[in-house]
Amino acid sequence: MKKIGVLFGQETIFPQALIDRINQQNNKGIQAEAVVIDKVIQGQDTGYAVILDRISHHVPFYRSWVKHAALNGAVVLNNPFWWSADEKFVNNELALKAGLQVPKTVLLPTFEHPAHTTSDSFRNLAYPFDWDAIFAYTGFPAYLKPLSDGGWRNVHRVTSAEECFHRHAATGHQVMLLQEEIHFESYYRCFYIGGQVRIMPYDPRRLHQHRYEADFTPDEQLQQTLVKQVTKLNQYLGYDFNTVEIAVHQGVPYAIDFFNPAPEADIHTIGEANFEWIVATSAAFLIEKAQAAAAKKGTAKLSWGGFLQENTQVVAEKKVTEKKAVEKKSVEKKTAEKKAPVKKKEDEPVKAKKAKAKEA
Repeated sequence: MKKIGVLFGQETIFPQALIDRINQQNNKGIQAEAVVIDKVIQGQDTGYAVILDRISHHVPFYRSWVKHAALNGAVVLNNPFWWSADEKFVNNELALKAGLQVPKTVLLPTFEHPAHTTSDSFRNLAYPFDWDAIFAYTGFPAYLKPLSDGGWRNVHRVTSAEECFHRHAATGHQVMLLQEEIHFESYYRCFYIGGQVRIMPYDPRRLHQHRYEADFTPDEQLQQTLVKQVTKLNQYLGYDFNTVEIAVHQGVPYAIDFFNPAPEADIHTIGEANFEWIVATSAAFLIEKAQAAAAKKGTAKLSWGGFLQENTQVVAEKKVTEKKAVEKKSVEKKTAEKKAPVKKKEDEPVKAKKAKAKEA
């Protein structure tokens, strides 16, 4: 029996609907359930072939457990090793490398010293920070937002340097970003599950429970562009489950927020049609992963970003090039040695006669 485990916390509707949908398929040898952990012993299999992670980013114990599960053979979605290392500023940098438009964004240090640090810990940080250059780059209005949080928590729209300083002073130990505001004509939250994309009109200016009631309607060309960009971005970042928020300004899509590996899936917020798509698509994708595990198809267990694969390829190609260069030099050296004239060795009597003649 190949078990699909769903690891979740306070949410209940989506995880249970997903488990029920998978089990209703009656796929032989595949069963879904809520993850149960009663012990964690190094080197021991967790008993799950596939795990959908919805909560480990909030629970450090779970964060270590999903890595343990992956190391012992489970397919964990999303890749817990990359998810642990990832954050929004890195995402923006990678989006730029992938050729996408993103808002102008800067990284800010914490307002308060992190635990176990003093002012000496920041002797490499200039004081004061070059705020004039930062504000000139992002402009105002801008958004002050956490580096690695979600759910629009602690996100503030600031309209001046004074307001930015005031808001930043209340962020404590959080590392923050300052990001330019994109004045959009339409806005979309795009769900990505295993290569499938769902474009959802979304208005972040509305109250949370009404944001998915936006009436934006992308034309066919924009739909194709959004699907292409969302797919490319997630493949580049290595996420199987994620949402990408895109603001469209004068026909140009800007990727605003795309670090959502455990995206919201509450039927009361996203609506029945979107909820049904998410449940059905998630169930099909997890079953596919479990079937592949049962058949032992392929060796890849985790999804890694395309940028990592590109870097690996570059390193591999460099090593091959260096090896070929060394081999070429070795061949050239041997060839040169073969072509060099061979000096004849004189026998000892001849050498002796020449030496005596020289003395005379």
